[in-house]
Amino acid sequence: MDKKKAIDDTEPGPAPSRAVDRFGFIKPEQSNSPDGISKGRSIHEREREERRIRKWRKMIGVGGSDWKHYVRKNPHVVKRRIRKGIPDCLRGLVWQLISGSRDLLLMNPGVYETLVIYETSSSELEIIRDISRTFPSHIFFQQRHGPGQRSLYNILKAYSVYDRDVGYVQGMGFLAGLLLLYMSEEDAFWLLVALLKGAVHAPMEGLYQAGLPLVQQYLTQFEKLVMEHMPKLGQHFVEEMINPTMYASQWFITVFSYSFPFHLTLRVWDVFLYEGIKVVFQVGLALLRFCHDDLVKLPFEKLLHALRNFPEEATDPDVLLPLAFSFKVSGRLEELQKDYQKRLEGTSETSSSKRLQPLISKTMSRVGSHVVSNLTTDKKRQT
Repeated sequence: MDKKKAIDDTEPGPAPSRAVDRFGFIKPEQSNSPDGISKGRSIHEREREERRIRKWRKMIGVGGSDWKHYVRKNPHVVKRRIRKGIPDCLRGLVWQLISGSRDLLLMNPGVYETLVIYETSSSELEIIRDISRTFPSHIFFQQRHGPGQRSLYNILKAYSVYDRDVGYVQGMGFLAGLLLLYMSEEDAFWLLVALLKGAVHAPMEGLYQAGLPLVQQYLTQFEKLVMEHMPKLGQHFVEEMINPTMYASQWFITVFSYSFPFHLTLRVWDVFLYEGIKVVFQVGLALLRFCHDDLVKLPFEKLLHALRNFPEEATDPDVLLPLAFSFKVSGRLEELQKDYQKRLEGTSETSSSKRLQPLISKTMSRVGSHVVSNLTTDKKRQT
């Protein structure tokens, strides 16, 4: 009974009658934050956007029928246009096409319905408890037991059954919630499967498995990249005893879908779904580079606060993403991954590593708990 009461206490009431931005997030009172598009666009800007949409429609074809042919014929054009941003009205369809989820959906008719209706999950109560913590300021998810919360529950429950080894981890809710804003429930489920199982890019399920093994790998790689690209800042982090587990874990676990302006999140996801996880490293490096001169002067507490609260100008996608793409990291990431795997294999053969490995896993579990706690307690910064 107490557990049920605790769950109910976390549920929000009816959505307040307040202004929302163009993405559906309730605007903070007296907020001057941009929502990714100027209020009064000129006729020239509207016409340019309409031309851009027509180009994309021609590239995609009816229902995506021309997509694969166009990508094979003009890969560089596709990459350039995706980096500039997918038109919002076409974003859901394009995300399905570039992620491989549309093919998964067509190859598995009826599977999602079976998972939702006929299967049970040991994570159901945990999912119910967390539902209201996912994009709590978005009107789609505010109504208690409303369509948004029901759909989010169904996706997370279905995935916890589909892959019982991974089950459910709270950070997954932000991925599923973001997808639900642009596509149907079943489409969102198969895109989540495509990401975690690696339909196009490397599987992401290691971000959510026990011990968070992929988080540990990515943070190790990121720390090396910071030291190589920004040695002064990297050394400052060492002196102040700052490591990526303190600020970058949720960047990877939620792919910037938590605590960053939504218009930036969408632009990152456009590229992420097409080019893979490297863009998370690139955007992370760009954030640090943009704020480099200020960060190197800060002591521990102020430095940690700055790394968790970037200024508005640093999160403008038209400024940040070109800077991010200037970091060429693909080859170096492969080298660092090989080095990391060799080190793991080497240490696993020694008795000392056999004693240390449980401690590492335990430490990463605590990091995961800390990240989940942050996802629950931190104030969500919306546009």
